Amino acid sequence: MNARHHPLLLPDLQRRLAGLDPQHDAAGWLQALVADGLDVLPAPGGGCTLQRWQALSAVATRDLSLAKLYEGHTDALAIFDELRHPSPPPPLSLWGVWAAEAPGERVLIDADGADSSAQVRLSGLKRWCSGAQSVSHGLLTAWHADGRGPQLVAVAVRQPEVGVHSDAWQAVGMGGSASVDVAFDGAHADLVGRPGEYLNRPGFWQGGAGIAACWHGGALFLASVLREAVAQAREPAAGAAPPSFRHAALGRIDTEMAATAALLRQAARWIDEHPRDDAAEMALRVRLRAEGAAKSVLDAAGSALGATPFCRDARFARMAADLPVFIRQSHGERDFAALGARVADGTAAWAL
Repeated sequence: MNARHHPLLLPDLQRRLAGLDPQHDAAGWLQALVADGLDVLPAPGGGCTLQRWQALSAVATRDLSLAKLYEGHTDALAIFDELRHPSPPPPLSLWGVWAAEAPGERVLIDADGADSSAQVRLSGLKRWCSGAQSVSHGLLTAWHADGRGPQLVAVAVRQPEVGVHSDAWQAVGMGGSASVDVAFDGAHADLVGRPGEYLNRPGFWQGGAGIAACWHGGALFLASVLREAVAQAREPAAGAAPPSFRHAALGRIDTEMAATAALLRQAARWIDEHPRDDAAEMALRVRLRAEGAAKSVLDAAGSALGATPFCRDARFARMAADLPVFIRQSHGERDFAALGARVADGTAAWAL
């Protein structure tokens, strides 16, 4: 991505986020950010990874469904850069990255009759396609007939051979991300990179670590609501905890948020210093730390503030509903086990 915009991006982005039209939804907000060129983020591992994550966190602090769409769009742009795809995304195009692989279901690649070796047709069903109803293009994983894959393919959503189905999407939390099903029936697509390259490239885990910045941004909003309430030092509403308990809750939140922020900064620095290395261990650690902090903030802020913000503050209520769903993008105990396997040789940097 173009580095010349980096110093001014975050303030510009924050101002634009504050001015988003409340009558629009997450898809409309994404379109507005892209139209203003605020999707041009530093590439992961390019020396400004922290600035990239600060942007993701800022968007998440505004709205988590928007963050889901924004992160996917900016991840797609980073993937095109990393894999040096010869055809850049069209101007003002909106992208989703759809890499979830439902058990027993694969999108298959048919290269027969293609105009060139890079142009193929797709068939099959892809689930969990965030933003498919609103984006113009998808970057998704598919499989060759001989079993090679996963293979990234780029597809224009608005073609008759692509069907977007929202019947199964019944979410309350993260409802605005609209992670619907997409069916392909001979849809035209372009190959992006080589089979397996999506998972094997350094940017896979670098991008995975960036998700933690989104979770941190959501927790940051909830924590800030409690901090503001404590700072105002007003008498608690009926049923809310008295100020001393609010101070204790804020103290617990501070330890969680400060530790997560420190680890995110450390991870960003490590990735910039080791841009070609496997970042899986760092990504797993920072994701699990951010997930744990989000759970703690949800519990502490909710207990200290009582029911009032859940019932009378639309933004707080939406964030409190969205965050538990978004952090389920983590694999929980499976990720802890994966991290444990990586640090079992005793080389983890635990000592001061």
